[in-house]
Amino acid sequence: MKKLVILLAALLLIISLGSLWQVSKSRTFQFFGEIVPRVNTNQKVVALTFDDGPEPNATDELLQILNQQNVHATFFVIGGALEEHLDSGKKIVAAGHELGNHSYSHVRMLLVSPSFVKLEIESTDKLIRDAGYQGEILFRPPYGKKLFTLPYYLSKHGRKSITWDLEPDSYPNIAADADKITDYVLTNTRPGSIILLHVMYSSGKEGMKAVPKIIEGLKAKGYSFKTVSELLAVSP
Repeated sequence: MKKLVILLAALLLIISLGSLWQVSKSRTFQFFGEIVPRVNTNQKVVALTFDDGPEPNATDELLQILNQQNVHATFFVIGGALEEHLDSGKKIVAAGHELGNHSYSHVRMLLVSPSFVKLEIESTDKLIRDAGYQGEILFRPPYGKKLFTLPYYLSKHGRKSITWDLEPDSYPNIAADADKITDYVLTNTRPGSIILLHVMYSSGKEGMKAVPKIIEGLKAKGYSFKTVSELLAVSP
């Protein structure tokens, strides 16, 4: 009987840990506050978002593409990178784009202390202000990971977790080819989608090549582009 109790306890622990792991990486659920993977709307509007960086060369290239396409996007930047390349952050703001908070050190915020979460978010908020951004600062969890402490902090401060519903980088065979990235996004985008791309580093070269193709393809389908804040504003 004792062995059975131990076995059942171990089984329950495994199930609980598995459930927590699923919650930690869910794009649509968290224990506290509001999480936004896309906006519920019938309007053909989407948000193009870029994570990580800023990295100077990639930032300049991306800003040139977006300017040529007359599209504004949301950049979820890493505080440490922004501190190192503040001029790149200022260029993003000057071009009319939105700066979002992607933490200072880009670590998975799972088993972390409240003081750690506070420092990661608030130090990056300050750097975003130093870059000249004046709007509401949205937050995206590094790797999309969260559990208790991070959502609680955000909820307490009236801030949403911004995730995404399209990330071609999730699939290595797609991420390695610009045409496949483009096809994936064009096929799966729907009104209110939040599209995530990683183009700031050398591993994102194919993603960078896909950006103008994605924009042109979605425009051809009747879509227009908004920052995440603007997209949130069209939600019923």
